[in-house]
Amino acid sequence: MPRADTIALFILAAMPLVLFPGPSVAFIVTSALRRGTRFGVIATAGVETGYLVHVAAACIGISAIVATSALAFSVLKLAGAGYLLWLALAALRSSRHPASQRSVTDVASAGVAPSGLRNPFQQGFLVGALNPKTAVFFLAFLPQFADPTRGPIPPQLILFGLVFIALACVPDFAWAIGAARMRGHLARVSRRLIDRLAAGVYAILALFVLALQRRAN
Repeated sequence: MPRADTIALFILAAMPLVLFPGPSVAFIVTSALRRGTRFGVIATAGVETGYLVHVAAACIGISAIVATSALAFSVLKLAGAGYLLWLALAALRSSRHPASQRSVTDVASAGVAPSGLRNPFQQGFLVGALNPKTAVFFLAFLPQFADPTRGPIPPQLILFGLVFIALACVPDFAWAIGAARMRGHLARVSRRLIDRLAAGVYAILALFVLALQRRAN
C-alpha cells in the first residue's frame, strides 16, 4: 500500500482539481437551479458514482501497462504530465474565444445533462461515467502516485481513486446545495475567468507531476 506521505501528496495535488468547477459542476449547478436542491443532490450522487467507472478502467489499463514493462509505466507517467500541460494550453486558448464571455450559468444551460432521463441519479451517473476527458484524466493522474515497490498496483489505484472521489464529494454537494442561493453570483462569473484559472491549475499540476518524476529518478 502507498506510504502516508504519498497519500498526503496525492491529496495536496488533487485539492485544486476537486475545488475547481468543470463540466460535472456545470451539470450539478444546472440540475439544482432547474429542479431544486433535492434533484441536485441526487444528481451529484450519480456523478460521483459514475467516477467509479473511470477508476476501474484506469486500474485495468494501468495494471496491463505495468505488467508489460517498467519502461512502459514510466512513459505513461510522462505522457500523463504532457496531457495535463495540453489541458492547460487548451483552457488558455478557450479563454481567448468570444464564447468565453458567457457566464457559468449560460454555459451550464447550454445542455450538459443527458436528455430523455427523468431520474437525476441516472443523469448524474451518465455525466460522470461517459465523459472521455475524465477517463483520460484518471489515466494520466492516478499512475503518478502508484509505486510498484509498494505492492500490487490495482489496490493502490483503487485507493487513490476513492480518495479523489471522496474529496470531490464535499465541494460537489456544496455546489448542489448552494446553487440556488448563488445564482446571482454565478450569473456574473465570466467563463473567461474560469478558463484562465483552469489553465493555471493544470499547468501547476503538470509541473508538480514532473517534479515527482525527477525526484523518483
